[in-house]
Amino acid sequence: MEAGFRASMSWLHTWAGVVLGGLLFAIFWMGTLSVFDREIDRWMMPMTRLPIPDRPASLDALRPAIQEAAAAGSPFLTVVPPSDRQAFRLVWRQASQPAFRYLDPATAAALPDPGTWAGTGFIYPFHYMLHIRVGQLGMWLVGLAGMAMMTLCVSGVVIHRKLLADFFTFRVRNKPRRLILDLHNVVGVLGLPFHFVITLSGLIIFFANYLPGVLDVAYRGDRQVFFQESLASYSRPKLNRPGGVASLDAMVATARSAWEGEEPLFLVIRHPGDAASFVQIGRSTANQITTVSDALFFDAATGALLQQRAGAGTVTSAQRFIAGLHFIQFRHWTLRWSYFALGLLGCVLIATGYLFWLASRRRRHEQLGLSGVRLVEGLTIGSVSGIVIATFAFFAINRLLPLGMTFLGQERAALEVWTFYLAWLAAFAHAWLRPARAWVEQCWAIGALGVMAVLLNWLTTGDHLVRSVAHRHLWGVGGLDSMLLSGAVVAMLIACKSGHRVAAPPNAGARRVPPSPRAIQE
Repeated sequence: MEAGFRASMSWLHTWAGVVLGGLLFAIFWMGTLSVFDREIDRWMMPMTRLPIPDRPASLDALRPAIQEAAAAGSPFLTVVPPSDRQAFRLVWRQASQPAFRYLDPATAAALPDPGTWAGTGFIYPFHYMLHIRVGQLGMWLVGLAGMAMMTLCVSGVVIHRKLLADFFTFRVRNKPRRLILDLHNVVGVLGLPFHFVITLSGLIIFFANYLPGVLDVAYRGDRQVFFQESLASYSRPKLNRPGGVASLDAMVATARSAWEGEEPLFLVIRHPGDAASFVQIGRSTANQITTVSDALFFDAATGALLQQRAGAGTVTSAQRFIAGLHFIQFRHWTLRWSYFALGLLGCVLIATGYLFWLASRRRRHEQLGLSGVRLVEGLTIGSVSGIVIATFAFFAINRLLPLGMTFLGQERAALEVWTFYLAWLAAFAHAWLRPARAWVEQCWAIGALGVMAVLLNWLTTGDHLVRSVAHRHLWGVGGLDSMLLSGAVVAMLIACKSGHRVAAPPNAGARRVPPSPRAIQE
């Protein structure tokens, strides 16, 4: 009975990985990059690479922006003060679309439009919703992949009875198939707690989307009431009469005093330009895991304190603590790099699982005349090296396209995204057209694109790696340059190592054995 249960778990582990492994790799890859999404923003938006002065610009200088948001009919204007990780920016809604403006931290003067979605606008949203917005389909696909990942973690533990022994077994000089399996086992055991927790926390973050019926029944479909109750938020309706804004600097000073000198994380002006407008100032969460931010609410016109929020309900606090573990927005660089490394281990885990499936079935499928290996191999190459090529092409085209460029009616940011998807599709096509050389050639492409992106950054901005290391406000830029170069070197080493291993074409004269029902099923 135990053997039968283990066999069923082996079947589940194999086919859940084969069917959803490509989607899981994309999610893990983009999630790993999202650990440094703010640093990617700095790299892709050179105009924001500005040092933070000792005395940042006055927030009262933002009155013209408040009037602009009011004229656009936006229900809010969010102000994100500058920090060592993120740029000084404004966010509001214009024509049902989010509008962004980046500011000089010293003067609050508007900076040129960066013309890119960068890390926080493209890479991070891709991680949790694949940029598929039709009926929240992308979010549901990510949720399905998350459930599959948890299933893979559990079934993997059941399959490997000698889990700890496998962890200490890595036979470098063995045959490639055994080497791949050993690497898969070692990486799986090493990253198992992280991979399980990070997947579970990702599902818990979107509980309201995956379990909508509970909130709809309890709050009769009005989710806004739920969030106001669970987060103790303040709200009041518009009066549709014009209203002004008192000193934002004075409100920030009051908040700073209430929080013993801590800086605000954000400011949100609700109903800008209306007599009922109010200002929400959120406390920095840099020193805590939870994403629940203490907040003060001020009347916009008078600056009077309306309400003070400290914490949230028990259930909400638990959910936001788990969300904070996933988002890692708190200030802890050791943990941030650990998340990045463990995320890469997750990518290696998925890739080696694919490679082991291919290595264990290639010869048999060729003898039986089956096309399963050819199909999965193209899927593997496109999912693994293909998305890396697309990402590096996304970075490289960002440094090539001039600001304000349009082509065929598409703005610069859209052109970058089109480059990403077209490069990814080309990688899939190349993988199926040239399976014998695809790994090697795509690794060389990754190496070339990584070096090209770093050189283009140097030529277009002057921020070479030495200069980035020498200036604190450019450390994020230098960090991404270093990762691009490291990725390029690893890819080229793999290409050199694998260059002599070219799959020989199947022997046309070999006698083919009729496929058995079990072989066809596998």
